[in-house]
Amino acid sequence: MVAAQSNGKVTLDMIVVAPGLMVMAIIYFMGTVSGAHLNPAVTLAFALRRNFPWWRVPGYIIAQLAGGIAAALFLRMMFGKVGNLGATVPGEGVNYVQALLMEILLTAGLINTILGTASGARNIGTNGALAIGGYIALAGLWAEPISGASMNPARSLAPDLLRADLATTWIYIVGPLVGALIGVVFERILKGPATVTGTITAQGTLDDEDSGR
Repeated sequence: MVAAQSNGKVTLDMIVVAPGLMVMAIIYFMGTVSGAHLNPAVTLAFALRRNFPWWRVPGYIIAQLAGGIAAALFLRMMFGKVGNLGATVPGEGVNYVQALLMEILLTAGLINTILGTASGARNIGTNGALAIGGYIALAGLWAEPISGASMNPARSLAPDLLRADLATTWIYIVGPLVGALIGVVFERILKGPATVTGTITAQGTLDDEDSGR
């Protein structure tokens, strides 16, 4: 939206690197508080991996959607409807299937990066911040012209709701969720099942009661 408002003074490189740097910063200052779950696909992956209790998942997803909508509302108030309210849509000449497959691939890579660097269900520390922020920036550099490199249902759903155009929203819900599932399966193949008992979650210790056993 700022790129559209500034008539291109914000370049594509800036557009795709900025989210990576922002996520990096959020992991540093919020990782030990909430686990820095900014993405429903990430929360789902941690739950599927049994690092995060399922009963906490709805609350996290509600918070993620509320944050996305609040951000979109703020930007609309600031700049109006420029830049499609920051919506992610398939690039020019890219069909829906291509965009969907790209979102699946990108999200699977993101989930593996997160699960490989997280502490339990928390994105914390230098390794996690640099790896996850770097991955988001890198994915955007080459895939933004294809699908928008969303990898986050909340990030894509919020502007689509405000601009009342849900034609491509399904791509950015189905793609990241399927990618998260693939990422978890691949992580299990590489490292085996996660250890449940005593795992530190975003809001305390995941004990037998939390895990449903």
